[in-house]
Amino acid sequence: MEQPFRVEKTLNNNVLIASHPAYGEVVLLGKGIGFGKKRGDEIAESAVEKCFVLKNEREQEQYKKLLPELSEEFIALMSEVVQHIQQRVGAPLNEHIHVALTDHIAFTLKRLEQGLDVKNPFLAETKSLYPLEYEIAGEVARMIEQKLGIVLPEGEAGFIALHIHSAISKQSVSEANRYSQLIADLVKIVEQQLGVDIDRESVHYLRFVRHLRYAIERMKKGEKVEEPKNLSKILKEAYPLCYNLAWKLVKVMQQTLHLPADDAEAVYLTLHLQRLAEKKNNTTA
Repeated sequence: MEQPFRVEKTLNNNVLIASHPAYGEVVLLGKGIGFGKKRGDEIAESAVEKCFVLKNEREQEQYKKLLPELSEEFIALMSEVVQHIQQRVGAPLNEHIHVALTDHIAFTLKRLEQGLDVKNPFLAETKSLYPLEYEIAGEVARMIEQKLGIVLPEGEAGFIALHIHSAISKQSVSEANRYSQLIADLVKIVEQQLGVDIDRESVHYLRFVRHLRYAIERMKKGEKVEEPKNLSKILKEAYPLCYNLAWKLVKVMQQTLHLPADDAEAVYLTLHLQRLAEKKNNTTA
C-alpha cells in the first residue's frame, strides 16, 4: 500500500521538505505541491513529480539553507540536471553534487547577471583529463541555455566537469582542480625547457596530459611501474635533454603532492617528451 509523505517544511509552492517512513527526510518537487501546505500535512506519492533523498545530515542542512535563495524554476532545472548526469554516468553519484553543483551554477548565473567575467585558466587541462565529464558538462550548459536562455561561457563547462568528476570519483572539487593546475604548471615547464608552444588540441598533448594524470594517480596509490631492462640507461644517453626534464617534472610532482614517485615514471615521461621535441624539430625543419 502507498505510504504518504508528511510535510516538514514548505519552501515554496513547488518545493517542500517532507518525511517518509521508508525514505526518511526527502526533498519533494511538483507543480503546486507546496501550495497551502503546513507542517504535518500528508502528501500522496502520486502528487510527487520528483523526489530525492539526502542521507547525509550535513548535506540536508546545507541544501535546506540554499533552496530558499533560489527560484522554483532553477530548483526544478537543477533536479533535471543531476538526473541527466546520473543517467549519462550510469553509476552512483556522491549526493554532495546536489548542494555543490546547485550552489556553483547559481553563483555563476549571479556573476554573469552582474556583468562579471568567468575565466577558467585550466580549461584545456580539465578538458583533456576528464573528457566524459567535459562532454556531459557541455550538455548541462545547453540545458541551462534552453530552459533559462542564458549562455554559459566556455570556461564554465570546465568547472561543471570538475563537479561531475568529484561526484563520480568521490574526490573533492578542490583536489581535482589542484591536479588540473599541477598539470598546467608541468606543461608550462615543458614548453619553456623545450622552446615549444604545445597545441592544446593535438593528440601529443592529449596523450601527455593523460600520462601525467595516471602518473599522479599511481603516486597517490603508491603503485610501482614496470620498466624494461636498461631502458633508463638507453634513454639517458640518447635523449639527455628530455631525460633530465622528465626528472624535473617528477620532482615538481613529488614536491606538490608530498608523495614519492617510482623511478620508472621519469623513463616513460622521457618518451612522451621526446615525441613533443621531435614534433618541434619536424615543424622547424
